[in-house]
Amino acid sequence: MLPVPVAELKPNTYAYESRPMVKATGFREYDARWLFEKEINLMGMQALGMGIATLMHERGVRPDIVVGHDFRGYSASIKMALVTGLMAGGVRVHDIGLALSPMAYFAQFALDVPAVAMVTASHNDNGWTGVKMGIERPMTFGPDEMGRLKEIVLTASFREGSGSYRFVENFPEQYIADLTHRPRLSRPIKVVAACGNGTAGAFAPRVLEALGADVIPLDCELDHTFPRYNPNPEDMKMLHALRDKVLESGAEVGLGFDGDGDRCGVVDNEGEEIFADKVGVMLARDLSALHPGCRFVVDVKSTGLFATDPVLQQNGAVTDYWKTGHSYIKRRVNQLDALVGFEKSGHYFFNAPIGRGYDDGLVSAIAILDMLDRNPDRSMADLRRALPRTWGSPTMSPHCADEIKYEVVERVVARFTAMKERGETIAGHGIADLVTVNGIRVVAEDGTWGLVRASSNKPELVVVVESPVSEERLHAMFKAVDAVLRENPEVGDYNQTL
Repeated sequence: MLPVPVAELKPNTYAYESRPMVKATGFREYDARWLFEKEINLMGMQALGMGIATLMHERGVRPDIVVGHDFRGYSASIKMALVTGLMAGGVRVHDIGLALSPMAYFAQFALDVPAVAMVTASHNDNGWTGVKMGIERPMTFGPDEMGRLKEIVLTASFREGSGSYRFVENFPEQYIADLTHRPRLSRPIKVVAACGNGTAGAFAPRVLEALGADVIPLDCELDHTFPRYNPNPEDMKMLHALRDKVLESGAEVGLGFDGDGDRCGVVDNEGEEIFADKVGVMLARDLSALHPGCRFVVDVKSTGLFATDPVLQQNGAVTDYWKTGHSYIKRRVNQLDALVGFEKSGHYFFNAPIGRGYDDGLVSAIAILDMLDRNPDRSMADLRRALPRTWGSPTMSPHCADEIKYEVVERVVARFTAMKERGETIAGHGIADLVTVNGIRVVAEDGTWGLVRASSNKPELVVVVESPVSEERLHAMFKAVDAVLRENPEVGDYNQTL
């Protein structure tokens, strides 16, 4: 039996190689993220595997699990450490090898396996690792499962057993066949596919070409050093590179995929970088015309247009604003039987008849190409311009330590709540509403709003602002929100800003 994990060990020592190290803050709201070798070691990953196995037995889940790993230099070794822990806990492991996160989710259905553990740090910088987990397809862990898993691992309350291992050969072929077994596009839409040298580069161009698209690959060679930019379609560096290639090539659209392939970012034919929530409104318009009266779920970071857009209202679409996070939105889509869930980060959750309820950047890309195919006389830029005008920010993340970030958000919530109760203004306007389902979204009387929440997977806060009035009001709201944040000395520099 593995000993109780410790929070810190010095690398290149006997203790580091003979004891599990697991920092408690790596257990986040709905998945797990650690700095490899600084916050978790290989024995710590073994402990995590045993913890997942123990939780599966506790919850009465059939002891079969799909595992896969992304294209980072250390992910394969981390996965095998996880696998040894799973087997020691009495679980049968089905290893699909190098994979996208949605490929692992698909494997739960294709292989009829109830659980999944995908080793990936998604869009986090190199040095990070993590696991996206689920034991009830298509859902992934929420706070309840993560809290119990954390307790099992940190107290070494493991259940031992005798598991097994098998490698599933050529599984990507099953995934690609599933995506491409459908009618081809009616015309060869010219598309730039940017992958940031991440795992999606091995699969995205091939899938899009099989559907009949004219694909121009950008940074699709696998390189775990990420030499140009981090594969993150919320990162302006990636979007700028995508924009430049679209303008250079005359493409109809640019699609950017994140490190583990569950998100998709968009640049239109004029080089305009469209934030994912606005793309979501465009898709919602298109799909609600085909499915009148359908329901959508969106996260609190997303544009207010989902509630106010006249086309969505005309089509009878109903939208539910919910907590940010792929696990939260995925679960809400399932609970409400919504057609699609949209996150500003680019996670889209297509339910039947389009998808299976989990987030897949390639399914999102296909939906965008289908939308263009159904509108042959309108470009992506035309569809963007057809939306009511709003001015929005990228997702901006000031540093804030994991140990304090939730307390800081509580202070910010209390501050804005007190301001509203006292009748104070925000950026010169009265406060019309406070939405506290996830952090706080403060809405001014003119519809301009600002959001502050804690990041679920990094030592950061998340700030987003939007105005339906003007760019000036956008900047005024950001200045007002940032002023409240600066009352807290624990809040550091932003990764990007307006």
